[in-house]
Amino acid sequence: MMGPAGGRAWFITIVAFATLLVVAGFRSAPSVLIMPLEMAFGWSRTQISLAVSINVLAYGLVSPFAAALMQRFGIRRVVMVALVIIASGAFATTAVSAPWQLDVLWGLVVGGGTGSMALVFSPTIASRWFVRRRGLVVGVLSAATSTGQLIFLPVFAYLVNHHGWRSVSLLVGGFALVMVPVVALFLRESPESWGTQPYGAPPDWQPPVHPTGGAARRTVDTLRRASRQRSFWILAGTFIVCGFSTNGLIGTHFIPACMDAGMPMQIAANLLALIGVFDIVGTMFSGWLTDRMSVKRLLMIFYGLRGLSLFLLPSILFPHVRPVTMIFTVFYGLDWIATVPPTLALCRTVLDESSGTIVYGWVFAAHQIGAAVAATVAGYLRLRLGDYSAAFYGAALLCVAAAFSVLSIHEGKPTRLLGPITA
Repeated sequence: MMGPAGGRAWFITIVAFATLLVVAGFRSAPSVLIMPLEMAFGWSRTQISLAVSINVLAYGLVSPFAAALMQRFGIRRVVMVALVIIASGAFATTAVSAPWQLDVLWGLVVGGGTGSMALVFSPTIASRWFVRRRGLVVGVLSAATSTGQLIFLPVFAYLVNHHGWRSVSLLVGGFALVMVPVVALFLRESPESWGTQPYGAPPDWQPPVHPTGGAARRTVDTLRRASRQRSFWILAGTFIVCGFSTNGLIGTHFIPACMDAGMPMQIAANLLALIGVFDIVGTMFSGWLTDRMSVKRLLMIFYGLRGLSLFLLPSILFPHVRPVTMIFTVFYGLDWIATVPPTLALCRTVLDESSGTIVYGWVFAAHQIGAAVAATVAGYLRLRLGDYSAAFYGAALLCVAAAFSVLSIHEGKPTRLLGPITA
C-alpha cells in the first residue's frame, strides 16, 4: 500500500506531467505553421526553418542553466517565469511582418522560455521526489512530450485551416498564462517542504545540500569538469544525432513532407500525433527497462531501430494513408524519445549524482544543436533537391553510427580524457 510520501511524490509527478504536456504543445506548433507562413507572406521554407532552428537551439542552450537555476531559486519560480515569457512571445508573434521578427519572437523568446523547463524539468522532479523508480518517472514525464503533441497537433491543424495561423499563437499564449496559477498552487519544491521524504527513501535519508554559488558559474563549471570525461562526449554526440533525427527532422518537416506527397495537412498532423501516442508507450517502457538492464545496450537498440525506420520513410509517403504508413507510425513512435531515460541514467555517472541533472542539461543542449541543424539543413535540401529523401537517408546513417558508438561508454565510474582538474 502506498504511503503518504509515495502519494505526494506521484501527485507532484502528475502536476509536472500536466505542465510539460502544455509546453510540448508549444513545441509542436512550428510543424503546422511552415506552409501557412509560406502562403501568407511568401517567405521561403529556408527562412521559416531558420526561425525553427533558432527556437530549438535556444531551447537547448538554456537547458543547463535552467537546471542550475531550479537548484538555486526553486522549480516553481523558474517555471512560472518561463510560462510568462512563452505567453509574451506567442502573443507578440501574431504581429510579425518580416522573417527576422519571427526569428526573435518564436525563435529566441519562445525557444528560451520553453528551454527554461525543457527536459531538465523531468530529471529535477525525479531526483528530488524519488529514490526508487527514477527511470520510470523520467519515462512518464518524457512521455508528456508525446501526449502534448497528441492533443495539440490536430487542434493546431484545425485552427490553421479554419481560423488562420495567428490563432495558434493566441492559443499557445493563452494556455501558458492558464498554467501559471496551476504551478503556483500545486507544484511543491521538495519532499521536505511538505514534511515528508522521497518515494523509496531509507529511514536515515537526509535531504541534499542545495548549492549556494551562482547558478551560471556552477553550470559552466560542471561543463568544464564533464568535458574531461570521454563518456560525456559520446553522450553529447549521440544526442546530437537524437535531436537531428527527431525534433529537427521529423518534428519539423514530417508534415510538410507528407503534404509534398499530396497528403492533406489534417491527416499528416494526425499521423504525427499518432507517433506521439506510441511514444508514450515506448518512453514509459524505456524508463522501466532503464531501471533493470544495461542502458548502453538499450541505446544501441533504440538508435539502430530508428535508423532502420528512417531508411524506409521516403518510400512510404503517399497522398493517402496506407498500411505501410501506419507501420512506420507505430514503429517510429515507440522509439521517438525512448533514448531519454537511459541517456539521463548515464549522465548521472559522468561526474556524480548531484551534478547529473546539469550534465544532462548540457547533453540536451547538444541534442538541440542537432535539431537546429536538421531543421535548417532539411529545409535547404528540400529547396535544392525537391524532396526530403536526402535528409531522411542522412539521418538514418547518423543513427546507425550512434548505435555503435554507445557501446564504448563505461556505465560505472567515469573515465578521464585529461589529467586532474584544478580550480
